[in-house]
Amino acid sequence: MKYKTKVLVDRLVPVLSRWPGVECVTLNEAALPDTLDPYFALILDVFYAEAIPAPEDRRNQYGDDIAAFETVHREKKDRFLVGDLPVRIEYKSLGQIEELVSFLDVKRKSIWLIKDSGTYGFYRLAQGEVLFNRSGWINTIRNRLLAPEDEFWFRLREANQSKMEHFLSDLGAALMQEDDFYYLISSASFIKYACLTLFCLNRRFEPSHRAYYRQVRELPELPESFPARLEIFLSGGPEITMERKYALAQIIARSIVVM
Repeated sequence: MKYKTKVLVDRLVPVLSRWPGVECVTLNEAALPDTLDPYFALILDVFYAEAIPAPEDRRNQYGDDIAAFETVHREKKDRFLVGDLPVRIEYKSLGQIEELVSFLDVKRKSIWLIKDSGTYGFYRLAQGEVLFNRSGWINTIRNRLLAPEDEFWFRLREANQSKMEHFLSDLGAALMQEDDFYYLISSASFIKYACLTLFCLNRRFEPSHRAYYRQVRELPELPESFPARLEIFLSGGPEITMERKYALAQIIARSIVVM
């Protein structure tokens, strides 16, 4: 943990942990880069069992020097700046997390209900650095995240692969219509769901979008030449025409489907 990050963590976590309803606080991996990195953000997930203080009370407890404070009531999320460092604190009820994790075991048959939201929520639960742990609740949750059954991954792969094929079709239609805008949207969606399918094939929860590129290339099971093809697909060079990118997308899709 970088020095400036640690200073902020040491300041905020004691405030959060004083609230009786707070069970656990974790640090998101977005705080791992240097604070000068454009991707840096101090993101804290606060898991609570009882009511937390009202927004104005929370703001006052964060400190007198915070700026640009805003809160999202529906999602229970606070955003503000400390100096030039962005901070985001997200509040999640234990009931909300129990409902999510139940799709891995108790509600396996209903996995289709979360197929559109993906597995990033699980990834965040599993990977966040624990900064405060009142009773060990997070350890129980993480144990449940260790081994989802094959059916879970099969159903998610099926859903993501279907979307990948759907956007491949859209990509071809946009090419035929010479629709640059639709082509761009379809291209981005195609590669996203291609990557999601590969995460499912490898039984890995999906990371944040900023970590997709690195982590998908490091997966143990990949189609032959996938990293090189991904690099070409993402290239913006003049030699990568719309026709060539569509042909490459077809190759990528076929190579994933046969796995």
